[in-house]
Amino acid sequence: MSAALIATADIAYAASNVVYTIEPAPPVAGKYHTIFTTELVQRKKEATKNIFDQTPELHILLANQDPFSKLHSENAKGALVSVLTTSKTLIPAIPHLYKLANDKSATVIHVAVECNPATNLGDYTDIMAVRQTGFAMLVSTGGQETMDIALIAHALALKTGVPVLHFFDSHAPKLASSAASISSVSSIKSTTSEYEKLTYFGNDIIKRLLPEADIVKYKESRQASEGDYQKEIYFRPVKDATVETDSNEKFDYFATAEEIFRRFKSNSARSYHCLEFIGSPEANSLLITLGSGSVLVQQTVKKYPSLKIAIIKVRLYRPWPEKLLLNAIPKSTEKIAILEQVTKRTIKWTPLYLDVIASFQNRELWTGEIPMVTSGQYGLLDENLIDNAVLAVFENLALSEPRKDFIFGRFQSPKELQSINSVEPVGFIKPPALETSYLKMLQEIFSDRLFIANATSKGNVGHLETLQSTPEFGFGVLISKLQNRTRFAELVSQLVKNPSIDISEPLHSVLSLWLLHKEDAELSKSYGNSAIDLLIESHQTHPILHKIFEHKDQFIKPAQWLVGSDAWSYDIGGSGVHHVISSGKDINLLIIDSQPYTKRTAADPEKRKKDIGLYAMNYGDVYVASVALYSSYTQVLHALIEAEKFQGPSIVLAYLPYHSENDTTITVLQETKLAIDSGYWPLYRWNPALEKEGKEPFTLDSERIKQDLQAFLDRENHLTQIVNTNPELSSLLTSSLEAEIASRQKLRAKSAYEKLLDGLTGPPLLILFGSDNGNAEGVARRLQKGAVARGVNARCMAMDEYLFEELPTEKNLVFVVCTAGQGEFPQNARDFWKTISSTTDISLLETRYTVFGLGDSHYWPREEDKIYYNKPGKDLDARLELLGGQRLLHLGLGDDQDPDGYETGFQAWEPELWKSLGVKLLGSVVEEKSKTDDDLKVESRFLRGTIVQGLEDTSTGALSEADTKLTKFHGIYQQDDRDLRDERKAQGLEKAYSFMVRVRVPGGVSTSDQWIAMDEVATNYSSGSLKLTTRQAYQLHGVLKRNLKSAIRGINKCLLDSLAACGDVNRNVMCNPNPYLSEIHGQVYEFSKKLSSHLTPQTSAYHEIWLDDKLVAGQAVQDYEPLYGPTYLPRKFKIAIAVPPNNDVDVFAHDLGFIAISDENGKLVGYNVSVGGGMGMTHNNKKTYPRLGDIIGFCTPEQGIEVAEKVMLVQRDFGDRTNRKHARLKYTIDDRSVEWFVEELEKRLGFSLQPKRQYTFENNADRYGWTQGVNDNWHFCMYIENGRVKDFPSAPIKTGLREIAKLHKCDFRLTPNQHLILGNIAETDKPEIEALLKKYQLDNLQFTALRLNSMACVALPTCGLAMAESERYLPTLVEKLESTIEEAGLREDAITIRMTGCPNGCARPYVAEIAFVGKAPGTYNLYLGGGFQGQRLNKLYKESLKEDEILKELRPILHRYVKERVDDERFGDFVIRMGYVNATTAGKDFHD
Repeated sequence: MSAALIATADIAYAASNVVYTIEPAPPVAGKYHTIFTTELVQRKKEATKNIFDQTPELHILLANQDPFSKLHSENAKGALVSVLTTSKTLIPAIPHLYKLANDKSATVIHVAVECNPATNLGDYTDIMAVRQTGFAMLVSTGGQETMDIALIAHALALKTGVPVLHFFDSHAPKLASSAASISSVSSIKSTTSEYEKLTYFGNDIIKRLLPEADIVKYKESRQASEGDYQKEIYFRPVKDATVETDSNEKFDYFATAEEIFRRFKSNSARSYHCLEFIGSPEANSLLITLGSGSVLVQQTVKKYPSLKIAIIKVRLYRPWPEKLLLNAIPKSTEKIAILEQVTKRTIKWTPLYLDVIASFQNRELWTGEIPMVTSGQYGLLDENLIDNAVLAVFENLALSEPRKDFIFGRFQSPKELQSINSVEPVGFIKPPALETSYLKMLQEIFSDRLFIANATSKGNVGHLETLQSTPEFGFGVLISKLQNRTRFAELVSQLVKNPSIDISEPLHSVLSLWLLHKEDAELSKSYGNSAIDLLIESHQTHPILHKIFEHKDQFIKPAQWLVGSDAWSYDIGGSGVHHVISSGKDINLLIIDSQPYTKRTAADPEKRKKDIGLYAMNYGDVYVASVALYSSYTQVLHALIEAEKFQGPSIVLAYLPYHSENDTTITVLQETKLAIDSGYWPLYRWNPALEKEGKEPFTLDSERIKQDLQAFLDRENHLTQIVNTNPELSSLLTSSLEAEIASRQKLRAKSAYEKLLDGLTGPPLLILFGSDNGNAEGVARRLQKGAVARGVNARCMAMDEYLFEELPTEKNLVFVVCTAGQGEFPQNARDFWKTISSTTDISLLETRYTVFGLGDSHYWPREEDKIYYNKPGKDLDARLELLGGQRLLHLGLGDDQDPDGYETGFQAWEPELWKSLGVKLLGSVVEEKSKTDDDLKVESRFLRGTIVQGLEDTSTGALSEADTKLTKFHGIYQQDDRDLRDERKAQGLEKAYSFMVRVRVPGGVSTSDQWIAMDEVATNYSSGSLKLTTRQAYQLHGVLKRNLKSAIRGINKCLLDSLAACGDVNRNVMCNPNPYLSEIHGQVYEFSKKLSSHLTPQTSAYHEIWLDDKLVAGQAVQDYEPLYGPTYLPRKFKIAIAVPPNNDVDVFAHDLGFIAISDENGKLVGYNVSVGGGMGMTHNNKKTYPRLGDIIGFCTPEQGIEVAEKVMLVQRDFGDRTNRKHARLKYTIDDRSVEWFVEELEKRLGFSLQPKRQYTFENNADRYGWTQGVNDNWHFCMYIENGRVKDFPSAPIKTGLREIAKLHKCDFRLTPNQHLILGNIAETDKPEIEALLKKYQLDNLQFTALRLNSMACVALPTCGLAMAESERYLPTLVEKLESTIEEAGLREDAITIRMTGCPNGCARPYVAEIAFVGKAPGTYNLYLGGGFQGQRLNKLYKESLKEDEILKELRPILHRYVKERVDDERFGDFVIRMGYVNATTAGKDFHD
């Protein structure tokens, strides 16, 4: 459609004195955003002349600067003015449009209508919003017609003095089945080459349509009326056929329009009219429409001339051609369908429909019977089904009672699959299937008892295609089924009570028992099966027995369900939902609500959803549950089971939000979390049966609860009981509006107070920062101190903390802003930027400003990505200038690639700032020594800090920053749910704070009791799942502050702890858990436990804080750390022990590694010692890098503990304590040399290490499946994807493992690759374990070797360091790679593949053969060439790749690997041999 845009711009240029083009935003790199502007600027550069032999004035306006206000002055001068814009600018322009129409100008506005992605047609909603402004309105359908109507619009405006709005689609419509444009069904072309095919008008032709006489007459009329305008009359629509000119002449507007159409035809041979009638003149059924969609419809009508159907296309929409329309409609017409390209928002009836209905009320023009009129909207049309869709509309009209509101075509969004007002679509393809997750759960829980009444396929309920649309249908089916079973029970009762019928005593007994328990699912089945066995022999002896046997399927109590969507909630009282609720029958409803939380306000206001759950609870004896599969599988499971057991109606409201069927699970998960956290979708269960037992019927399973639900609970006098039991509940009731008001009042008060203090003396300076990692804030604080030292009153705060409305009152502004992600503003500056980038209501003419930006010029190395470098700073600087701000100083840029990082740029920029402000240093800047982490440790009194006080503070879910550093030593990380940040911020709530608790498991081995305990802690106090980490520890996520103590007590009760699981200490000691070399493994495991115990911090703070051991009074006794001292280590310290030939612990990736060495008899003789490994680094900082450890010698088993201690103490004493990014042992060794380290170590040991011994590593993977150890016990290693233990619909992992643990017949061993070994299973116990593994689908190892060797860190949404997804995304990426793996024949070939959300390396990505390291959302660095045995680092292959680029890069390499590898060549070795990357020989060479 670009040709239509170019042609329209050319017509406007030629026919106008002044041309305005409206841009959505300032140009980028000299390039404009619209084709309109690009074409006009080119014309201007070429000095092209218009019809007046002049170069017209060209003004480029911005959409957010009230552009239409600029038009009035030119119109007053009598200039011929044209405007080129998009439909998005019209709503704010309404007041100006009224004024322009009132002034009777010849202005022409050409509007390119934005495409509606749901229909691929132009969305005329905004056009219709301005239809009453007094503008004449012409519509064209693209291509040549748009060019023609553009010229006609100018001629009409000039002739009548009525401004014209000409609108057309900005893009060619596309059909659903292909990318083909509308040209496939019409003559319209939509490619850029189309311009050459248009018949272009020279100025001579244009002058014939705009004759000199009309131009002179118009300008004279403007001059005559100058200074004598009518009083401005706004809101005066032009709707009459008769129009009065400035000279009081009257004329027929439509006659004038037709005359111009005729004049155009004489000059072009192309014919147009105000209306166009196509079809049978004796039509019974008629379709009225306008716009680009009409071309689709008219093609079909032309194909069927024998049918009495027709279409009227409206071309001149305003003034409304009422008389022409009624004259055009055949008198034979009985029914009319109106078809419109609009999106319903706040009105029930659409504009064109109202126009047509109103026309028939003119009984002077229409004297016959008024036809029935229906209304429809365009949907997404399938190219091959256009004719069917059109004919379906006419078939609908042929019905005795046609549907009056329909969608023509097929919408893309699942929420829009139903027609308006829940009427089945006309001419639709059937909607896609409902998401089957909940249906699969029903099938798994109730199996052969399940009966879904409204399923079209009863035999395959696990793969339903469609469900009947109304609850009435299913209700009728279930009532019939209940009645049948009741009659069956009466028949059995009649048999049992009739002594004249001879039946055996066993049959009589079992039938009697069945009658007593027929409503019990298990017992009815048990007694029923026994009865059936007995009836097989005797059912022929009596007619009643025979009839009972014929209907034997009635013995089993069915699980009867109706399944529907949230469409059922629009009219509860008048629908079948009410009948189910009020029936008292044992019927279950599962209602799936798929409306995304972020789209909750976009629903049609005429169709407000009712709360079915609240309605049912108010009604009475009804079980109600509100569940969400992507929040809590267990809660859904409980709810479905409870609902089916409940004797009476039950309703389960199930949340499954998605925008389209292509949504990823991440999107569904994020939408679910937003809904639950905000209280929009609370999780609860209401079981009236419990009330009869004297128990509380209401169970709240989520943290928040809707206020409507609270009101119900208050009224039922249940909330008081709940709050008494759970006092914290009352503070969790959501009231976002009040929170927002309170937040704004707090900001205003804070701002006023700071101004009062800072306004006492000196010139004012406001410093605002946007900072993610603290650097920008640090620069801002330094500027504030420097300003104070120079006598400047300076305030400093985050951009989002500032009250934006006061910005124009500031005299001097300094902004310091860092760059996040792909050129995004940091979290605490996004709201400020969102406001300032869109506002047009402020002026900064009295404000001086400057900006300093922080970024990394190499972070996005590709040429097309360089725009991201310091983008927030650059955008903010440009925006402030646009708002009239006076630049105080040029934009300053700090670059991490400079020798001193951003300091290089800042040191050059800062003196210029003080010079621009005209201030000098009055004394000296007193730099307060910032506290280091070591200072914090010393002041913490051996890790106590103010943690106790922070836990008692109920005003926040967080701890102080200092305490969060200390809690790491206790194994606790403060986090917040990043999926919820923006929404909670918008609600005025603090972040969704929670804590991650990491539990040490030395050697990875825990007992069955410990597994059960961890399962219970996870269920009761965390998000419900267990995370098995890459370092053989447990992690609990989502632990709220108030639950921390309870969680840690539960952990310690089972003899585990979280002390030293994090922090600057030795952390969890890893060792090989694979017990097929059990004799060595036993010794190594004991060594790992002793080593862990020996290096554990000795402070009693852990027990005092979390286990309530009493604090020692006074200072008489103080803690003492014999190994660590008060400052502990410079950074974390990690130890791993490997047992060759398996290197699953990646022994070289740790600060200290022990490699077990055995003799020829398989006996342990000692360990090779490796030092200096570590994975962490920083993107684009070559001073940071991963490193593999160096083997420095051999020690005996007896020397192992002492060697470990002394290695750690050397690092304690010589590690860098000034730069935490340089504080790991790997840098200490590289700074000083391996030789120095060995000398220092041996000096402390008092003996020398022996030369290293020979060993062989074969791989670093887990050994899956069953393995028998040397003691004949069995071990089963299972695959747990990314270590996440939770219940999934297809695999109830958490439940299955809990059931296995309850047997107490195995131990649980956490592998270094995030999987699990069930160890030490006796031969006699193996069958029982195997049965449970099979039952819970835990024995499934039928995965590709690529997936079995994959590993990911947690990353989003809880890790504060994550830049991209990892755990939630890697399975999806692996799935997409697996198609290539299968094609290439690599299904069984192991390739290590790992992903992390940031460069810190928690999943040890830098030793993987293929690794992805997150750089920004959806963007990863790709590394290749790691060693399969964990013996070699990989190297960066390509930077900043998105998913499609990753697949494009890897697929050909994998195919080539199959064809060109040598025998036994691993993938990592292959990519090096083929030159994709160079081998990394040392950590320092990693970036080369």
